[in-house]
Amino acid sequence: MKSLLRLLPYFSRYKKMYLRGLVLVVFSSLAQVIWPKIFGSGIDSIQKGTATASSLLEDAGIIVVLAFISGYLYYLVRQNIIVASRHIEYDLRNDLLAHVERLSMRFFQNTPQGEVMAYATNDIDAVRFVVGPSVMYSADTLTTFICVLGFMLSLSPWLTLLTVIPLPLMSIAVYFIGRKVHPLFDAVQAHFADLTARTTESISGIRVIRAYVRESYEKSVFNSLAKGYFDKNMRLAKTQGLMQPLIFGFMGISTVLLLLVGGEFIIRGQMTLGQLSQFIVYLGMMTWPFIALGWVTNMVQRGAASMTRLIRLFETEPEIQNSSKTNWQITSLRGEIEFQNVSFKYRPELQPVLKDISLRIKEGSTLAIIGRTGSGKTSFVNLIARLYDATEGLVTVDGHDIRTIPLEVLRSQIGFVTQEPFLFSETISENIAFGTRELIPANDSRRILGTTTQQVDGYPKPAKLSPLGTEEAARAADIYDNVMEFPEQFQTMIGERGITLSGGQKQRTAIARALARNPRILVLDDAMSAVDTATEERILQNLRSDSRPRTTILISHRTSTAREADMIIVLDHGSIVEQGTHAELLERGGHYYDLYRRQLLEESLEKA
Repeated sequence: MKSLLRLLPYFSRYKKMYLRGLVLVVFSSLAQVIWPKIFGSGIDSIQKGTATASSLLEDAGIIVVLAFISGYLYYLVRQNIIVASRHIEYDLRNDLLAHVERLSMRFFQNTPQGEVMAYATNDIDAVRFVVGPSVMYSADTLTTFICVLGFMLSLSPWLTLLTVIPLPLMSIAVYFIGRKVHPLFDAVQAHFADLTARTTESISGIRVIRAYVRESYEKSVFNSLAKGYFDKNMRLAKTQGLMQPLIFGFMGISTVLLLLVGGEFIIRGQMTLGQLSQFIVYLGMMTWPFIALGWVTNMVQRGAASMTRLIRLFETEPEIQNSSKTNWQITSLRGEIEFQNVSFKYRPELQPVLKDISLRIKEGSTLAIIGRTGSGKTSFVNLIARLYDATEGLVTVDGHDIRTIPLEVLRSQIGFVTQEPFLFSETISENIAFGTRELIPANDSRRILGTTTQQVDGYPKPAKLSPLGTEEAARAADIYDNVMEFPEQFQTMIGERGITLSGGQKQRTAIARALARNPRILVLDDAMSAVDTATEERILQNLRSDSRPRTTILISHRTSTAREADMIIVLDHGSIVEQGTHAELLERGGHYYDLYRRQLLEESLEKA
C-alpha cells in the first residue's frame, strides 16, 4: 500500500479539482439523505389521516427536486474527480514513455516487449481506478455513512447500534479477503505480461511461423498461456466473489434485526411507522457504502500491485545517461573520432567483444570495417553512438570524452542505419523526414513518481543543421525512382515495419532517413546487404560526390563497399588485425586479400 504514496505528486497537480469534487460529494450526499425524512413524515401524516392530495404532491415534488439536485451534483463530482484521474493517467503514460525511452539497450534486451506493453495498459489502468473511482466512491461512502448514521442516531440510538453491529464484522471479513486479492492480482498481471509478450512475438514473426508450418504449435503455446491466465483470473474472481455475498449477508442480518426490534418499538408506541420507514430507507442507503467498501478495497489492492510493478520500472536507472561530467557547452560536433585502447564486453562474466582497439578516424573521412560475423563490427559503432559505454579505454569525439557530450547532441548528429532497419507505419515521406522533426523544448523538467528526473529531454538544443529535402535524400539513397512508381509516390503508406516494401527498398528508405537529417557522422551497418552491387555502387558514388562535411563509417562483408574508403580496418575476434587503404591491404596479402580474392571468384562463378 505504501507504493500508492508515490502518486502524491500527481494528486498535487490537480488538487483543486479533487477539492471541488470532495466538497460537491458532501452536498450531493446531504441532498440524498434529506428526502427519507420527508418520506417518513408523509407516511406518518397518512397514518394519522392528516395527509391531503396537495400535501403528498408537494412532498413528492420536494423528493424529486432533491433527487435531481443530488444527481446533478454527483455529475459535477465525476466531472472533477474522474476527469482529474484521466489527467493523471495521461501524465503517467507520458512519464512512462519518457522513462522507457531513456532506458539503456540492455533493458530492452532483457525485457520482453509484451511486459512493457502490460505496464502501459493494464497496470496504468489499475492505478487510474485508484486515483479516480476509488477516491470518488470512498468520499461518497464516507459522507453518506456519516450523514445517514447521524439521521439514524437522531431517530433511535439503540436501534441504530443494534443494526450497525454486523457491519464492523463485514469490514473485517472484507479486509482479510482483500489481503488475498493483492498477490493474486499481482500474479494475474505478471501472467498477462507473458501472454502479451508471446502474442506480440507471434504476430511479429507470422511470416516465419507460416514458412515453418508452426501455426498449430504456436496455437498450443498460446492456449497454454491463455489457460494459465484464465485459471489465475478465476482464482482472483472466486476470491473477490466472496465480497458481495458477505456484504449482502451481513446487511440481511441488519434488516432482520431492524424489522424485529423496530416492529416491537412500533407496537409499544416508541416509534412511528414513518420513522421505521425512514430507518429502512437509511439502512438501504448504508448498503451502498459497504458494497463500495469492498469494491474500493479490490481497486486499491489491484492498484497497489500495479503501482509496485510500475515503481520497479521507474526505479530502473538507465546505464547510459547524462551526468555531472556532462559538458553542456557542447552543442555541435565536427566528426573526428578516436578510440584509445578500448575494450568492451556486454556483461562482466562474458568474453570481451572488442579488445584494445586504438584508432583515429579523421573528420570528413570514410572508414570501412570488414570482418566475419561476430568479429565486433556492430559493437564498434554502438560505442560511437553511445548505445553502450566502453568497458576499458576511452572513446572521444572532437577530442571530447564521449561521456561528457550531452546524449541528445551526440545522437542528433549521427545518422545510424542498421542491417534490419525499422520503418514506421507511416508514409514514405514521413519515414524519411523522421529524423528532421522538431526537438522537444529544452528544460522540459518532468516529475516522475515524486522525483524530478535529471534532464529529461532537457538538453540544450544543438546547433541547427540544414536537413536535406525528402526528395534529395531519396535520390541520394537511390530510392527516388522506386517511390515515383508507387501510386501515391511519397505519400504511399508502407504498412507496419515497412511490410509493403522489399528488403532493398526498406534499406534504402532507411538510408534516405539518415541522410535527410544531414548528420556529421554517418554509420551504415551492413545497410546495403539487400541491394545489388550496381545499386550499392550508385549509393556510394552519391555519398562520395556529396560536398557536405561528413564522417562516414561503412560496415560490410563486401570488399566492393570498402575499396574507395580512406581507411579500411579488418576486425577478427574483436581486434584490428589489418589496417590501411584498399591497395595497401591487397599488397599485404592477408585477411583482406583472401576475402577479396574469394569474392572475385564468387562473382566469376555467378556470371558463368
